[in-house]
Formats: sequence, structure tokens, C-alpha cells
Amino acid sequence: MSNSTVKSAATQRGALNKSSVSVLGVFGPKSDMRALVRMSSGRVKEIKPGSRVSTGTVIAIDAEGVMLRQSGQTKRITIPGS
Repeated sequence: MSNSTVKSAATQRGALNKSSVSVLGVFGPKSDMRALVRMSSGRVKEIKPGSRVSTGTVIAIDAEGVMLRQSGQTKRITIPGS
């Protein structure tokens, strides 16, 4: 993402759903990507594939967000503004 995209996403009101897990950003090499997520409690947590969060298990992280497995279904959580 460009600096202007990051700046506009960081300053949008209501961009984060405070009642669920939100992806704040991803980082690291493609072979070992990590993500920072904001939990519904407000706590910020670093996660990696295999990590458990309140809504499921992290199965993958890429440049666009996080893939979670919950009750046998896969769900993507994207970075707001991306």
C-alpha cells in the first residue's frame, strides 16, 4: 500500500469493527508472515499461522489480510482500506 492509502485508512472513522477481530497490518517475509490484530476486547495481538483467536484458527496470512478457520468454514479478514 502507498503512504497515502495507509494515511487515509488510519484516519477513517468506523474503519474497524470494534465487536470483532480486525487486522491492523501484516509484516515479515512471505515465508513467515505475521499480523497485528485488534481483538474485540481492544487488545492488540501478534499472530501467525496456527495461532488461535476468539473467532477461530489462523490458517494463512498474506499481503491482503488473514484467513481464519471457524467451525469448518474459512473466512478472510482484510486490512481496512485495502
